[in-house]
Amino acid sequence: MSPTAAQQAEQLRLDGNTYFKKGFFGAAIDAYTGAITLCPNVAVNWTNRALCHRKRNNWTKVEEDCRKAIQLEKNSVKGHYMLGLALLERKEYAEGVKELKKALDIEKGANSKGDLVDEIWQELAKVKYMVWELESTKRSWELQTLKEACEIALKEKHLFDSCEHEGFLDEFSKSHSEQLEALDRVFRKVAEADLPTDVPDYLCCKITLDIFRDPVIAPSGLTYEREVILNHLEKVGKFDPITREPLYLDQLVPNLAIKEAVEAFLNQHGWAYKMD
Repeated sequence: MSPTAAQQAEQLRLDGNTYFKKGFFGAAIDAYTGAITLCPNVAVNWTNRALCHRKRNNWTKVEEDCRKAIQLEKNSVKGHYMLGLALLERKEYAEGVKELKKALDIEKGANSKGDLVDEIWQELAKVKYMVWELESTKRSWELQTLKEACEIALKEKHLFDSCEHEGFLDEFSKSHSEQLEALDRVFRKVAEADLPTDVPDYLCCKITLDIFRDPVIAPSGLTYEREVILNHLEKVGKFDPITREPLYLDQLVPNLAIKEAVEAFLNQHGWAYKMD
């Protein structure tokens, strides 16, 4: 009895997986292409081939395959994730971030352990920090340019006032100095928004001390990073790491208030996305 198209496609997919693990990306692409030809409506074959194209840095092909995968399966984590990466390569930062966030939200909802959560978050944090750095540099240049223009205007005003009121030079010189000092204070205050400081303690996990990504609250009232507390419950024991009280997975609840506070803080302080 001859194998069906679906069976042949599945075998080609498995062959592609084997080739991929061995680093034979060209052979893997051929195998996944064969599977797609036989069963074009299976999203995983498209994302598998996209992953091969990613390894070869062929981002145009990555984007094409991921868009097709998302058409077939709108909640394809890998589809949205790699599409986001492809868009970032084209410097379409806003759209790229949008796709990465979609992938992150889907992965968090579909997988309690979030196998790809950390990887997606790191890519998202990297691009958010890069965008902040570019915007911060631009703001700094604009502020410096504006400050210099204001200083020139004050100097011209001082010269004009000195000519108009020759008997009051000391008074006008003092006023000019005070205006320059006030101007400097104003611009330094504005520039403070882009200066990195410490992240507030309540926005950081008690275990890792890093800013929260996916905070959950325990019955003790303490908030932990989801991945970290799940790892603790699985490998260390079913108890709260701080209070030592019994703790189980079903007792953890998303801390939406802290999550919103983290998002608001990151939106205002892009430097906090920097990964050590």
